Formats: sequence, C-alpha cells, structure tokens
Amino acid sequence: MTRRSLAATLIALCLAGCGGGSGDTSTTGASTADVPGGADPADVQVIEGWVNALRRGDIDAAAGYFAIPSVAENGAIIHIHSSDQAKLFNAALPCGAKLIRAVSAGKFTTGTFKLSERRGPGAGCGLGVGGTAQTSFVIRDGKIVEWRRVGLAGAGGSAPSQSA
Repeated sequence: MTRRSLAATLIALCLAGCGGGSGDTSTTGASTADVPGGADPADVQVIEGWVNALRRGDIDAAAGYFAIPSVAENGAIIHIHSSDQAKLFNAALPCGAKLIRAVSAGKFTTGTFKLSERRGPGAGCGLGVGGTAQTSFVIRDGKIVEWRRVGLAGAGGSAPSQSA
C-alpha cells in the first residue's frame, strides 16, 4: 500500500468512526494512580503518555510509543513497519482523548477514553467530543505492539484518537 493510499484509508476510517455528544475539551491527563480499573501501572503509563501526546498534537511523540513493527486495527488492520507509518496512523486519528479507565486481562490492557478535540493537522473530532471509546493494547517493553479499537456497548464514539 502506498503512503498516500495508507493515509487516505486511515483518515477515512477514523473520520467515519467519530460520533457522540459534546463535552470536555481538557488537555490535561490524570496520573496513573487516578485511573480506575486496576490495570498494570506500567501499561497505564504508556497509554497515558501516548494519548496525552496525541491530544497535544505531538504526532512524533505519539508515534514514538509504537513498537516497530506493530499492528493497529481501526476498522482495517494496519501493519506499521516504520516510524513514518506510525506517524501517519497517529496523524489520521481526528480526536484527542483522556484515559478514564483501564483494565488488564491476559496480554491486553483495554483503555476507556473520553473523546476531546486534539491539536494539530488532521484534528477535528466534531460531534465525537464527549463521547467514549475503547482501545485494547498489547504493550511490550514500554511500546505499543498492538492497538485495536474495540466496541463500547451502548455508547456512541470511536477510537481516540484514538484516539483512544
């Protein structure tokens, strides 16, 4: 897949997923100790670092949380083989988010996010602001190896992002 078609696919997938109500556009994140759910604290630290960088519009920093190679799934499976591809994936996520809950089960840590606007190019959460989204992560050695958008029963929203 060419870089241009990858970017177009990511943007279309991410924009198609945003929906929800209106609400908080805060750009501050909670500390790891403030996130309920009992998830692995090291995983929560990585997830918060990633989502806070994304919300600030720091695409380079957000991409830096992804392992090379890694996998992202937001309607389609994207294989990330370079830092440029990690940047494209993160830049295509129109919403920012705040981590509000994290639960670990097996190799997965699932974060629940409250969507917000994010700064920077490609931003524009629109009606998604205030909605919720869930993403399951596999984190290894402080890096995101898998990022998978998962459904949120009974709630409108999309990955924050994905983020989140």
